[in-house]
Amino acid sequence: MDAEVAANRVAWERASRKHVDEYDELLAEARRLESLRAWELELLGPTLAEAPVVVHLQSGHGLDDVDLLAKGARKVVGVDYSSTAAAAAQRRACELEVGVQYVVAEVPTLPLRDGCADLVYTGKGALIWMRDIQAWATEVARLLKPGGRLYVYEAHPTVPLWSWDEDKPRIRDDRSYFARSHINDSFPANGAQEWQWSLGDIVTACVRAGLAIEALEEYAEPFWRPADGHRAAAWEGRLPNSFSLLARREG
Repeated sequence: MDAEVAANRVAWERASRKHVDEYDELLAEARRLESLRAWELELLGPTLAEAPVVVHLQSGHGLDDVDLLAKGARKVVGVDYSSTAAAAAQRRACELEVGVQYVVAEVPTLPLRDGCADLVYTGKGALIWMRDIQAWATEVARLLKPGGRLYVYEAHPTVPLWSWDEDKPRIRDDRSYFARSHINDSFPANGAQEWQWSLGDIVTACVRAGLAIEALEEYAEPFWRPADGHRAAAWEGRLPNSFSLLARREG
C-alpha cells in the first residue's frame, strides 16, 4: 500500500476496534439474520435462489455475510483491509458455524482468481474508500463469472451535501456534489481521506468494465442511523439517502 492508502488503513484499524468491543452485541445481531434490507432481498432474490458463491468487498463486521448465507448463498468470501475487522468477523462466523472465509486485502488488488464469484456484494460505506472507481469496477468484472452479478447498496452520492439539522433539510456550505475527496471529520474514521463519486461516475465505471446495468433504485431511507435516536430532516422522505445498483457481467 502507498502512504495515502496506508494512512487510511491505520484510521480504519482504529475504527474497527468497535467490532471487537461490541463483539457480543454483533454476535446476537448476526443470529437474528436481519442485516439485509427488504429492497436488497427484492433485487438479490433471483440470484440467491441459485445458491451463488459470493465475494463481499469491504465486508466490515460481516453481519451481511451471515445473512447472505441464510438467504441462499452457498459460500461467502469476505474481503477487508482491516485485519481487526476481518479477525472479529471470522471469529463470529466460526462461532456460528457458517461458511464464510475472510481475506485481508486492499481493493482492487485482490488475491482471488478470475471468475471466482457468481455475485459480488458491496456497499454500506464501501465506495468512499475507492480512490479509483474505474479500477474498482474493472476488478469486480474480473472476479465475476460470465453472467455473474454485482450488487451495490450504498449511501447516495448526494448524502455528503445534507446537513444533520433536525428542523428542515439544508445543504452544507462546505461540500460539493462534484468534489472528488474530503477528509472525514467524524467518528469512527476521523482524519481518513474519503473519495466522493457521483451516480454518473459509478454507473459509467460499471458500463466501461463490461457490466450491464439491470436496476438502479434510489431510496429516502439512509442505510445507517446513529444509536442515539437523532433524526435529521434530510431523512424525512424528501431527499435521496441511499441507492441500489444491480449489474450483470456480459459474455
